[in-house]
Amino acid sequence: MMPRGVIIPGFEQVRRNKKFAKIWYFRHIYLFLLPAIVWFLVFAYYPMYGILIAFKDFKYNLGILGSPWAGFKFFEQFLNDSSFYDVLRNTLSISALKLIFGFPAPLILALMLNGVMHERIKKVFQTISYLPHFVSWVVVVTLMQKILSPNVGLVNDIRYQMGLDPIFFMGMPSLFYPLVVISDIWKGVGWGSIIYLAALTNIDPHLYEAAEIDGAGRWSKLFKITLPCLTPTIGILLIFSLSGILNAGFDQIWLMQSPSTLSVSEILDTYVLKTGLQQGQLAYSTAIGLFKSAISLILIVAVNNISRRVSDVSLW
Repeated sequence: MMPRGVIIPGFEQVRRNKKFAKIWYFRHIYLFLLPAIVWFLVFAYYPMYGILIAFKDFKYNLGILGSPWAGFKFFEQFLNDSSFYDVLRNTLSISALKLIFGFPAPLILALMLNGVMHERIKKVFQTISYLPHFVSWVVVVTLMQKILSPNVGLVNDIRYQMGLDPIFFMGMPSLFYPLVVISDIWKGVGWGSIIYLAALTNIDPHLYEAAEIDGAGRWSKLFKITLPCLTPTIGILLIFSLSGILNAGFDQIWLMQSPSTLSVSEILDTYVLKTGLQQGQLAYSTAIGLFKSAISLILIVAVNNISRRVSDVSLW
């Protein structure tokens, strides 16, 4: 055995050559990863240079580096803005409703599909539930507007035949949150169930056989075997959901937003777009976006640590 602290001439060179040899041996895998690495460098890391705008009084003619420093001026401006609490309340309200009603939906669908014994019927329902995920929010919101239109919409046509007055569903603030949650569940429930279906296939079938021998029923097997085996998967997905609670869904909200629902539909993402691109306040909008990212980072670290201490389920 080589004594600790003794340096053999050429030893570091040999170890370095072994590393390069191992990299060369797995060169095809590294080549396979290269497009993803380039994508992240170009579209995720290089744009971080623009974060400097949040701390500068940005001038177009001076550029980012030439503009004078402003410190935390725009962060204080946002926190003191009269619309800060309204925007934050709307964002948290929509995210919380999606989490409460939308998070369990894929799990429930996966358990229902897992209970279907006929494979062909099961595949048909799986395919039907996946399809909405591939439909863009532009199409989804357009369909909602056509169906719920007060003039030519199917729902209001039925109401008219029943002698009832038409309702402008898409323009009522009281109905905005229900429509957001329902459309979000319809679009994502099938795709979200894929992870749970994959986790269900990894459960040892001998556990169910032993439970049946002991006289366990369907509900007993669900709460005693299925859900405990799915706990790690549920925990990881819950961490991701809680850490992204400030992401209320920009595409969906932006397309469903209207002047009559602005009081309940203005979220952080739409507010950033309007102040940055429509009003030209790039430094102010960048500060808001950075504020949101910082809160999300704090949330994911905090939720991960709490989850690790409570249930031993964590991302790291």
